[in-house]
Amino acid sequence: PSEVKVILEVYDINGRLVKELQRGIMEAGYHSVVWDANSYASGMYFVKMVSGEFVKTQKLMLVK
Repeated sequence: PSEVKVILEVYDINGRLVKELQRGIMEAGYHSVVWDANSYASGMYFVKMVSGEFVKTQKLMLVK
């Protein structure tokens, strides 16, 4: 575990960047991020996390 550049972004169903939640160097450990989605429509979104060479994308259903 070491410091690494982390990027956390939210995309809409069409692949457009909706919100950048985190970008910068983070220390190893557990972290949390809150996305205030009050101004966004209900629907399917994707959350992409890039941490060093690790990349993960998850589907997110926003229901209001």
